[in-house]
Amino acid sequence: MCARRFLIVIFVLTLLVVAGAFAVYQFGGSVLRKQALPTVPYEAPPPASGPDYVQTENWLNLPDTVPPGPAEWKPQGMGEEPAGKVEAATFYIHPTTYLQRDRWNALLGEQESQSRAQLFVRSQASAFNFSRVYAPKYRQAAFGAFLDTGKDATAALDLAYSDVVRAFDRFLAQEPTAPIILAGHSQGALHLTRLLRDRVAKDSALQKRIVAAYVVGWPVSRTADLPAMGLAACRNNLDTRCMVSWQTYAEPANTDLITSAFEGTTGFNGRKRRRQDIICYNPLSGSDDAGVTGEINNFARNDGTLVPTDTSLSDANLVQGSVGALCRDNFLMIAGLDDKLPDLGPYVLPGNNYHVYDYALFWANIRADARGRVNAFKP
Repeated sequence: MCARRFLIVIFVLTLLVVAGAFAVYQFGGSVLRKQALPTVPYEAPPPASGPDYVQTENWLNLPDTVPPGPAEWKPQGMGEEPAGKVEAATFYIHPTTYLQRDRWNALLGEQESQSRAQLFVRSQASAFNFSRVYAPKYRQAAFGAFLDTGKDATAALDLAYSDVVRAFDRFLAQEPTAPIILAGHSQGALHLTRLLRDRVAKDSALQKRIVAAYVVGWPVSRTADLPAMGLAACRNNLDTRCMVSWQTYAEPANTDLITSAFEGTTGFNGRKRRRQDIICYNPLSGSDDAGVTGEINNFARNDGTLVPTDTSLSDANLVQGSVGALCRDNFLMIAGLDDKLPDLGPYVLPGNNYHVYDYALFWANIRADARGRVNAFKP
């Protein structure tokens, strides 16, 4: 597949996911709700009808398969790495890929959405393929479920989450002792926040196995959410048993569309969420950049942005040193070297929101960040 087509397809899909997740913030919901909400009432599936995660066909990626799964993809431009896998396992939750209106949850046999999900696994979960990567299929909530707060949308998200929990249980059965990396994006990150709250926070033995959780592209409150999620915020790039989260913007940034919806909602511990409590982790500096001021000038610290290439023989190149980043006002602000960002595609959201590119901008740094934590991890 042509490289540009490969990455642009991923970016278009992610754009649609983000539009679904935040459309109610951006457009008041009225127009998009009419165009995107499922046209039928939610219908609960029969009991015990969910995917059996003992069966390999219910996974998008499993370790040591022939042929290799999509998460084993690597872009051109990577440096030499030690041979073999490190002793760790990654559980990755993909974002929304079901864009139809005929039901509230995708069927696992729906080929189009599953093909899209494979692309997400290939472009995002691949950052963690120095470890053993598990990526489940699940009956994801449809695009339109993010445009409504009614009982149908709630039920659809709950069903999707129930599959994620069941897949996680199978993952733990397969990996009973290994250090664990958790990762997700968009709908996947939302489910990951619940998994941390419901499972990790209530199991001290499991907490001790978590290297880090990458809750990327979903706002998390340091005071209203994190205390109920079982992990602290990562303080540096060697910290373990902690979580990171960021949302990416370029200047001039307008984050009001996100913060206006986030502000005042009830967090996991019952407290009200506030904009100033949103967690921001910078994968370039390995910190929240507290106290750092001035212009963005850390381009050399970017080990590789995933950039489309016109060459049809490869999918993407890693371009080093082209993007700098700094956490400001609880969002990750980016700038391009010589005031020019790489040509990632036209899918920037209103307010210069680069959510679509949260992983691509820092692919090599995310990889190094996770690998460094595994190396520093002490069981």
